[in-house]
Amino acid sequence: MEWMTDPHIWIGFFTLTFLEIVLGIDNLLFLSVVTGRLPEEQQPKARAIGLGLALVLRIALLIGVVWVIGLTKPIFELYGHVVSWRDLILLAGGLFLLQKGTQEIHATVEGEEDAIGPIKANFYVVIGQVAVLDLVFSFDSILTAIGLTPHLPVIIAAVVIAIGVMLLLAEKVSEFVKRFPTVKMLAMSFLLLIGMALVADGMHFEIPKGYLYFAVAFSLFVEVLNQLAAHRRRQRLAKTKS
Repeated sequence: MEWMTDPHIWIGFFTLTFLEIVLGIDNLLFLSVVTGRLPEEQQPKARAIGLGLALVLRIALLIGVVWVIGLTKPIFELYGHVVSWRDLILLAGGLFLLQKGTQEIHATVEGEEDAIGPIKANFYVVIGQVAVLDLVFSFDSILTAIGLTPHLPVIIAAVVIAIGVMLLLAEKVSEFVKRFPTVKMLAMSFLLLIGMALVADGMHFEIPKGYLYFAVAFSLFVEVLNQLAAHRRRQRLAKTKS
């Protein structure tokens, strides 16, 4: 039990838990958007299954850590650039996010929901989409975790806590995204941003995560200001009418 008194292990644990929660934001946004297409009564179940899949995949990848590291080894060369399974996974995940984000934005902007009502998705199709993106996000997350600490129990504990926090936040995030149409559009724009970052990473053009999260945080800050301004306008209008 010496590890329990080792401050370096505890520092690594809290740092990793925080990073896992931050890195899970993109997963949570995608989960909110795709499950929003399901009937109301199926959405909580889909979110729980989606996050459960994320947990299972991450623990499975941790147990198979040698295999995960092996995926970073080159498998062929293309125009002078080496390509690994990791690159192909990131490229596929990024392209999928770009396609999904564009599709959702198109449906919203073109007013398809206003014309024919909410477009409902198939429960198993949604779970399949969540599983695909869980694999991509889990892969990147595990590589980050391995780089921070070599202690497998510490990583698993951090992942379990992070997924638990995401599960607690999932319903509130989904309700918030559905309540404000502009926030939903912003969330779908984030999916495009994350998708482009994954494609770039898969092509060995790494975009520092700090830039991405700063862009997300700044956009959310501007959106909060817009919502406050809109709320005040509605209050003034209500006072004028009364």
